[in-house]
Amino acid sequence: MGQIRIGAGGWDYFNIPNGDRLKAYSSAYDFVEVNSTYYRLPSPSAVASWRRRVLPGFEFSVRCQRDLAELHRFELTHKTIRIIDSMEKTCKRLKATVLTILVPKALVGDIELASKLNNFLSTTSFGETRIAIEFRGGDPTEDTLKILRDYNAVHCVDLSTQDPEVDSSMLYSRLFGKGKENIYEFDDNELQSIATKASGPKFEKSILAFHGVRMYGDAARLKTFLNSGKFPSLTGQVGLGSLGEILKEDARFPTTKSQLIEEQGWKLYDKSGEERARAREVLEKLPARTYPTLDDVLASLKRAVL
Repeated sequence: MGQIRIGAGGWDYFNIPNGDRLKAYSSAYDFVEVNSTYYRLPSPSAVASWRRRVLPGFEFSVRCQRDLAELHRFELTHKTIRIIDSMEKTCKRLKATVLTILVPKALVGDIELASKLNNFLSTTSFGETRIAIEFRGGDPTEDTLKILRDYNAVHCVDLSTQDPEVDSSMLYSRLFGKGKENIYEFDDNELQSIATKASGPKFEKSILAFHGVRMYGDAARLKTFLNSGKFPSLTGQVGLGSLGEILKEDARFPTTKSQLIEEQGWKLYDKSGEERARAREVLEKLPARTYPTLDDVLASLKRAVL
């Protein structure tokens, strides 16, 4: 099995009471995808600070500023040269393993995409940083995939829903899952499937970047599984007690059965010490009415389950 790096898309939401979030994050994970560079070019001082604040051996990947593909469609102009120069320097300062480039839906369908990518990749170099290209909202043509192969670029995919179509010694996966608007939590079976694919013999290195509202927890659970062979519990209780804990986080009352399922059904709870399940599975057993409090929900479920 090759090397596997596991982390999340950014550290801004890594909650700690006080102190340096990036420093704390780097003590829990060995990799992070810098998400902020997609929206704006970073200052050299900020980049130097990021590298300085993490532990030795910690790895970064960098998201390429979006205007390169979204606005300028990989055309080499003075504006895109400025973006490329900034990304190159950022990757070098961070010793970034990967630079990810998102090709938006409107560009995926461009019949000239293969030619544009070829021109871009043939005239740019990011040193030891590998380029990973993600196609959003559509499938690339075989001509486009051939360009990735020609320049040893990585086909970036969400491994929970798709396999890369370009053979490579490196896997880079941005993991969102099957929810809407990044609202999702990977269950044990999904995480185990991701681990199996990432551990494949063809990959010398696999980098897994979790995204969404549960990204830190999902990454931590997968790390625990790879280290111990078991998934950790999500709460301090099982059954309805565990369900109550996860609903207590942000469920709003009064509410209805349908609202609870829509807003809370995606979450996982500890069905037992060894098994996690979707909240939807048990919330479906509620009678259809309005519930004034969480206690009312749990009492109704207790009657329904028993």
